[in-house]
Amino acid sequence: MFKSFFPNPRLFFLSVVGYSAVCVFIWYGFSEQIGAFFGLDLSESAPVIGLGHFLTDSFLLFYGYYFLSTALFTLFWFKVAPHRWQWWSIPGSSLILFSTYFSVQVSVAINNWRRPFFDLVQSALKTPGAEAAEKVDSGAISSFSSDLVDLIIIFSEIAFLAIFVFVTTRYFVSHFIFRWRTAMNDYYTAQWDEVREIEGASQRIQEDTMRFASIMESLGVSIVDSVMTLFAFLPVLWSLSQYVTELPIVGEIAHPLFYAALLWSIFGTGLLAGVGIKLPGLEFRNQRVEAAFRKELVYGEDDASRAGPLKLKELFNNVRKNYFRLYFHYMYFNVARMLYLQADNIFVYILLIPTIAAGTITFGILQQILTAFGQVSNSFQYLVNSWTTIVELLSVYKRLRSFEAAIKHEPLPVIDQLAT
Repeated sequence: MFKSFFPNPRLFFLSVVGYSAVCVFIWYGFSEQIGAFFGLDLSESAPVIGLGHFLTDSFLLFYGYYFLSTALFTLFWFKVAPHRWQWWSIPGSSLILFSTYFSVQVSVAINNWRRPFFDLVQSALKTPGAEAAEKVDSGAISSFSSDLVDLIIIFSEIAFLAIFVFVTTRYFVSHFIFRWRTAMNDYYTAQWDEVREIEGASQRIQEDTMRFASIMESLGVSIVDSVMTLFAFLPVLWSLSQYVTELPIVGEIAHPLFYAALLWSIFGTGLLAGVGIKLPGLEFRNQRVEAAFRKELVYGEDDASRAGPLKLKELFNNVRKNYFRLYFHYMYFNVARMLYLQADNIFVYILLIPTIAAGTITFGILQQILTAFGQVSNSFQYLVNSWTTIVELLSVYKRLRSFEAAIKHEPLPVIDQLAT
């Protein structure tokens, strides 16, 4: 699955983790010094509202730093382990990471826009009747209207940028994933003599590689987006925590929103992982019994002695039995998942009850907190939101691992040795 597309996968991914850690350390530890060397001012200031958010000195330095870091890493692997798909697997992966990070920064730009816009809305709506009439006479309403229109135009600019980045990223990712599927297809078909004896071999090469590619297209981008969102919004949530000093029951603690999002998400992830622990194996067995039933039907098309009623009934009973097990386990998994997600909808409001009651934040700050908390919480809850897809990916992975074992002349995985 990975060897076909990436050079020396084990060492490659270890080097990605190590090199990324070094680059992140250098950026967060020495970016101000690097910026000063190039005459850039990276000191903290008020957020820039609008497209200027992407043209600050900090962003300009990051663009150059990311490009240089990627180029050095790419040149190293091009030299050490040349690979047929290296342009797609290395610079292509880097481009997806950058594009995803940029998309997350678009969300940050919109979150920065929320405070002035909703504060202006709050200021306009809280003026009662008589005072509103005075505003009309004084012309103040024209100023409010002009400011609102300006902010709406700024939002439109950011929104159009978001649409462009999203569409182009998805287009590139689709091509990236199909190249990966092509690499897997070429690799497995070249080893056909080694894998043809495995049950459902043709299905595993045609269907499972297709499913693996399509799942990675959605799941892979989602996990990258979640990680990038954490990098972008954790500092925002940490900063916004200054407006919330007290939580229900707990009382006063430092940076309460940050710690509440972390603990709540860990709880949800642990809950769903524990409740759904049996699902990957059941999904795998489900694919096996479906493959056995389909294989007998295919043989029956050319051989009158195959696909007899008794044999087909036996095979279909295996299908039915496994589906009924899946239905049962998914039932209590979905109960736990939906209860948690419904509770998640009101969790942040419960945290903000003392702050809202005290009236210590504006409507704009409230909107920023709700958005930032939701972004961080959803990122931490990646496993919660994607667990059913992860289960499907794990089952496909288990099936393709049989090919890896056959090619290497190793024993099949234990689950593949079990009787249907």
